[in-house]
Amino acid sequence: MQYICADIHGEYELFLRLLERIGFSASDEMIVCGDLIDKGRDSVRLMQYVMEHSNIRAILGNHEHAFLRRYWAMMQENPTDFDSVLWELRDYFSYDGKLLNWETVDFLESLPPFIEEEDFICVHAGLPIEGGRVLSPKRTTTEFMVNDRRFKEPHLLPETEKCVFFGHTPTSYLCGKPRILKYRRSGAAVEGLKGYCKIHLDVGTWLHGVLGCYCVETDSEIYVTKA
Repeated sequence: MQYICADIHGEYELFLRLLERIGFSASDEMIVCGDLIDKGRDSVRLMQYVMEHSNIRAILGNHEHAFLRRYWAMMQENPTDFDSVLWELRDYFSYDGKLLNWETVDFLESLPPFIEEEDFICVHAGLPIEGGRVLSPKRTTTEFMVNDRRFKEPHLLPETEKCVFFGHTPTSYLCGKPRILKYRRSGAAVEGLKGYCKIHLDVGTWLHGVLGCYCVETDSEIYVTKA
């Protein structure tokens, strides 16, 4: 099975609970649409867990992008003093920063701004819409894909061949509840993923203690909640 989620924000234990809930195995795949880090207590532990599992893929969110901008600025100021840069980077994470190593920094730097497959595209915040159609992520800047605030609007139902998965803004700001929002294509008659133009995945884990994911094959949503 293929699963997609977003905006875990350092909730390592809750993510493990989600994987247990869905019976995640080596034959499954999970895609995380950005914002693995910040707000929760276990950002570094979560990143390192993802690094250790080849069937969990992640893309760049605005929080990872902010971390990298800070890292790049520090490297310009201290291009040869790697030890001091790493120590300062550890202070970026209030709770488990001591676990940060260069392999984890390299992992963050390797995250792509989008994932595109046959039936869907994963971005963090959104894609530009021109003439009612979604612009290809290959023609879009990373800054736009991680920071856009317009794509989430419920009235924007773009014409697109592929469903766009995104997060960035908690869905409760739009519907009052921490739940995944699925938007059907205008006039769509088909069921499942092909019937949606976009799916909003950020259920506000850091706000509500809820984490959810979407299953591509079954067109279902699975949720777990903090104890």
